[in-house]
Amino acid sequence: MASRTITAPQYDPRLVRAAMAMNANVLHEAEPLLRALLKENPFDVRAIRLFAELAGRIGRFQDAENLLRRAIELAPDFTPARANLALVLYRTERVAEALEELAQVSAEDPDNPGTLNLQAAVYGRIGEFDEALALYARVLEDMPRQPKVWMSYGHLLKTVGRLEEGIAAYRSALAIQPGLGEVWWSLANLKTVRFTEEDMAAMRAALAGGGVSPEDRWHLDFALGKAHEDRGEAEAAFAHYAAANALRKKRLPYKAEDTTAAVDAAIAAATPELFARHAGAGCPAPDPIFVLGMPRAGSTLVEQILSSHSQVEGTSELPDIGILVRTLADYPASLASIAPETLRDLGEQYLERTRVQRHTARPLFIDKLPNNWLHAAFIRLILPNAKIIDARRHPLSCCFSNFKQHFARGQGFSYALEDMGAYYRDYVRLLAHLDAAAPGMVHRVIYERMVDDTEAEVRALLAFCGLPFEPACLAFHETQRAVRTPSSEQVRRPIYREGTESWKAFEPWLDPLKAALGPVLAAYPDIPAGW
Repeated sequence: MASRTITAPQYDPRLVRAAMAMNANVLHEAEPLLRALLKENPFDVRAIRLFAELAGRIGRFQDAENLLRRAIELAPDFTPARANLALVLYRTERVAEALEELAQVSAEDPDNPGTLNLQAAVYGRIGEFDEALALYARVLEDMPRQPKVWMSYGHLLKTVGRLEEGIAAYRSALAIQPGLGEVWWSLANLKTVRFTEEDMAAMRAALAGGGVSPEDRWHLDFALGKAHEDRGEAEAAFAHYAAANALRKKRLPYKAEDTTAAVDAAIAAATPELFARHAGAGCPAPDPIFVLGMPRAGSTLVEQILSSHSQVEGTSELPDIGILVRTLADYPASLASIAPETLRDLGEQYLERTRVQRHTARPLFIDKLPNNWLHAAFIRLILPNAKIIDARRHPLSCCFSNFKQHFARGQGFSYALEDMGAYYRDYVRLLAHLDAAAPGMVHRVIYERMVDDTEAEVRALLAFCGLPFEPACLAFHETQRAVRTPSSEQVRRPIYREGTESWKAFEPWLDPLKAALGPVLAAYPDIPAGW
C-alpha cells in the first residue's frame, strides 16, 4: 500500500484538549477525545501518536508499538512518531531496534535534546558508555537546567567509576530542584556518601513541603533512613525505611502467594525425568555464566571476581531469559513436551539477543539477573553447557539489605518484611529441589564463606566454571570495569566484613521477617530438614 501523509486539522480543539490532558496525566479525559477523533478520521496520525503514548503510559506497549508503526506507515516523515517508537522499543528491551529508529530520528532532527537523551540511555543500556556520556554532556551543554538529565549523567558516571564527577552531577541536579528525591537516594545508594546536617535538613524540608510526589517521598525516606543508619540511629532509620517501603508497596502490588504458586509449578516441572528426557538438547554453546539468587546477596561480588578473569566478560542484569520464557504457552508445565529443536532455538535466540551486550573477544560472559533463579531449569534445558551460580547470603542480612534498598523497577517482594521472608523461603525451596533433581547443576557461593576464606572460595568458583586460577580474581577490586548495580562502589574495595552484621542493630523490628523465613533461618547455610 502506498504511504500517504494525512494529518489532523491543525487546530482541532479536541486534539489540543487531549494533548493538554496527557500533559497533566489525566488519561481518562484524553482517551474519549482521541477515540472520537480517530472514529471520524482513522488516518489522523497526530491522534494515532497521542493514542499510542496513552497506551504506553498504562503499560500496553504492544498496542503502542502497533499504533506508532501505523502512524509511520501513513506518514513516513512523521519524526515524533518514530521517536516515540524508539522509546517503546527501549522500554521493551529491544535496544538494537531502538537504536535503528533513533539513527533515523537523529538524521531528521539532529539537535533534539529529547532524542539525544534517549540515545544516551540506550547506549548506556548496552554498555556503550563513552557514547552515552558524550551525549549527556552535549544535552547539558545546551540545556544545563535539566535536573533529571544531570541525574542520569550522574548514574552513568557512577557506573564507570568516575565517582566524584557523579556526585558533582547529582549535586548539580539538587541545586536546580532540591526536592528531587531520586537524586538524594542516588547519593545514599553510593554507600560511600555521608550526608551532612544541612543535607538532612534539606531532605526533611522537602518532605514537609507541599506538593511532594509519592515517588519523591519514598526516595527521600529511603535516603533519610540511610543518613540515620550511618549515624547509628537505628530507630529513626527504621522508621524512615518502613515509611518508604509502605508507600512503595501501595504503588507496586505484590502477592507472595503468586511467587509460591510459581515455585510449586517449577518444582512440579523440574523432575529428574525432565532433565534426562532432554539430555543432549538445547544450544551447546558454553558462553553464558548465570549468577542468580536474591538481590543484595553478593552477586555483584561474584560477577566482579569472574570479570577479573581474562576469559570472562561482565555485562549486566539481562532481561532476556524472562522474555524468552514469556513466549512459551503453559510454562513451565510445557517443558515436559517441548521439542528438542525448540530448546536449541531458544538457546540460540538468547545468545543472539545478548550479543549486543558483548564488547570484548572474551569467550564467556556473565548474566547476573538475580530473579533468573525461578528459571534455572529452563536455562539448563536451553543452554546445557552454561554455568549457573547461586549467590547466597544470611537470610536476615540479605533480606534487611533488600528492605532498605529501593530498586528502580521490579522486586515487588522487597517492600514488606513478611513478603521478603516468604520470597527467600521459596527461593531456597526451589534451589534445594534442583540440587536433588539435577545434582551439580548449580554451584553455590555462600557470602560469609567468601569473606572468611576468599581464596578457597574463588578457586572453587573458577573450577566450577572450568577456568584456571588467575591472581587477578583475588584482586577484583582493582579491575577497571563498569558496574551498574547498587554495589558498584563496594566491589571497588577489598572484600569487607562489616556489611555482614549491620542488620543486628535493627533486630528489634525484624520479628515479622523471622516468622516468614521459618526453618530456612535456623538451618542456614544448610537446607532445612525434610525439604
